[in-house]
Amino acid sequence: MPVNLSHSELLSHRFNARPARPAERSGSPETAKRDVTEVRANEARDDLPVATGLSGPALALVLLASFMVVLDFSIVNVALPAIRQALGFGGDSVQWVVTAYAITFGGLLVLGGRMADILGRRKMFVVGLIVFAVASLAAGLTGDAVLLVVARSLQGLGAALVAPASLSLITAHYAEGPRRTLALGLYGATASVGFVAGQVFGGVLVEYTTWRSIFLVNVPVGLAVAMLASVLLAHDRAPSERVHLDVNGGILSTLVVAALVFGLSEGSLLGWGHPIVIGALVVAVVAATVFEIVERTSPQPLIDLRMLRRPSLATAGILAMLVGMWSAGELVVLSLYLQQSLNDSPLVTGLVIAPQGVIGFVTGMFGARLVRRFGMRRLLMSATALTGVGFLVLMNLPVSGHYSLLFAAVVPVGFGTVGAAFGSTVLAASGMADSDQGLVGGVVNTARQIGAAIGVALLVAIADSAGAGNGLATIGGDRRAISAAAAIALLGTVVVWFGTKTTRPIGLPEVTVLPTSPNRYPIRGSLRITHIHRSIRRTA
Repeated sequence: MPVNLSHSELLSHRFNARPARPAERSGSPETAKRDVTEVRANEARDDLPVATGLSGPALALVLLASFMVVLDFSIVNVALPAIRQALGFGGDSVQWVVTAYAITFGGLLVLGGRMADILGRRKMFVVGLIVFAVASLAAGLTGDAVLLVVARSLQGLGAALVAPASLSLITAHYAEGPRRTLALGLYGATASVGFVAGQVFGGVLVEYTTWRSIFLVNVPVGLAVAMLASVLLAHDRAPSERVHLDVNGGILSTLVVAALVFGLSEGSLLGWGHPIVIGALVVAVVAATVFEIVERTSPQPLIDLRMLRRPSLATAGILAMLVGMWSAGELVVLSLYLQQSLNDSPLVTGLVIAPQGVIGFVTGMFGARLVRRFGMRRLLMSATALTGVGFLVLMNLPVSGHYSLLFAAVVPVGFGTVGAAFGSTVLAASGMADSDQGLVGGVVNTARQIGAAIGVALLVAIADSAGAGNGLATIGGDRRAISAAAAIALLGTVVVWFGTKTTRPIGLPEVTVLPTSPNRYPIRGSLRITHIHRSIRRTA
């Protein structure tokens, strides 16, 4: 059974062969207990051709689609006042324009990822883009509040197909190693710029055109990317064996995440003791329990629960959730602070926050080099720690419009957020079978989406705890919310410290060494290198 060795261990075994310890011999209980998912990953790679990567235009296309989906998640925030006035939303009901998208997007990510694995990544990528573009057209043309919420739900559906498919297109086409790390760094940089750029573009479009343009701009871009994808992306290979989609697991997983996101989103509006909020959270817990039972008994489960016990994927999922908590919560709190406490326009608000996206983009561009220079563990620890430090500086939010402090603090926050998001993605995909990369993308994006819902609800509730009194009281609440974001980021440092202690170096070529079978080779106790992973290729 294959075991993964580092470079130093490989050289030691290659030139100083020694008898295997009893625990290492084939058939021992310790060997039999090796992670089943890791074995599936290694076996799956053996049956696949060498991953050659995406062409430059194809990679740019995937990154553009990811940028568009992330951009749409944040671009709507600055347009909510104009939408409320134009369509007659009453009270806080305009928040459903955001919540409807979040529920379908977050709820369908895991199912969308598994559909990409089974039905084809390119196919789901194109279908998702078409659904997203058509829904954007409907949202931009509608004059009814209810129809806008429905259109936003369909946008979330399309995004839930595009997001995991785009990520798995990268991880499945690039073998584990420096090239995949570089591509994922670009993916993280694009997502960072998209999330922050939504604040800027939204402010520009709302201020100089109309709120409808924030939806209509997606139509030509989405359709063009879908058409080009059919030309630039290779056809999906048919699965080696017939695989059925776990419909029951898909419905239950969607119900779990959708109920959880709904409960967290509405909790800050209706109150945490409201029956609707409590009911939604109870539904999420019950559905999660039933989901676990169904997955354990299903012959072809939506999620192999053993896969979630892999240290790398478990650590990456927790870290992705924490990244979603602090990044989404921070952007909402800062936007409210700048517009309500400092009376800035949406455009100025976006420009103040924009440097965070620029720093994040640069971090993603150089992510692969940072991994080679410092290693993934050091990068993740530095990223989370620097994010916490940046938030500690931001705790001293000024009462008047002096932005020097903000500009200084968003540098470590931007670096740390993208560094942690990029690193968690690389960590999650490491060692996973190509046939599971869509599911991995769905799990990571779902964790981040759940974290975003928790972070927005938590930080906004903390910010509002000061009451609606004078400006100083409101700013005091914002400062406490930022301090909570700092605590979340520093918790990420702890997670990385304990979660990556036993993982092998990530982002380096993987070598698989098989112990010699005494029955197959006459020299007992020696080690023979029987397979070198196809991820080791000349990268010059």
